[in-house]
Amino acid sequence: MMRLALLSILVPDYDAGIAFFVDVLGFDLLEDTQMTPDKRWVRIAPKGAETAFLLAKAVGDQRDHIGKQGGGRVWLFLETDDFARNYPVLKANGVHFCEEPRHEPYGTVAVFEDPFGNRWDFIEFAETTG
Repeated sequence: MMRLALLSILVPDYDAGIAFFVDVLGFDLLEDTQMTPDKRWVRIAPKGAETAFLLAKAVGDQRDHIGKQGGGRVWLFLETDDFARNYPVLKANGVHFCEEPRHEPYGTVAVFEDPFGNRWDFIEFAETTG
């Protein structure tokens, strides 16, 4: 068996990453282990998700790539089972949506940008997709 276990996302600071993903988006903090004085192993995931994110504190030249891992386009997709319920909550929590929600053949979607510059689709897939 193979599965995608972790996806690394660059952040300027572990605590800033936790503050956004856990406190604003409502992800679970799965692990926060101090590895060295400067490095932590921080895993977060949406509630019930099989795949988690590893928050990677950017160092040196990596700092130039924070928020640019997707080359300026949407590269992360946060799925919901109820867009109408969750969208207003995220907006109230301060999530910066780049557009109004729109209905596409594949589902209801709105692009948001995290505080680090990554672009995400917040999406409820139509029943025939996803």
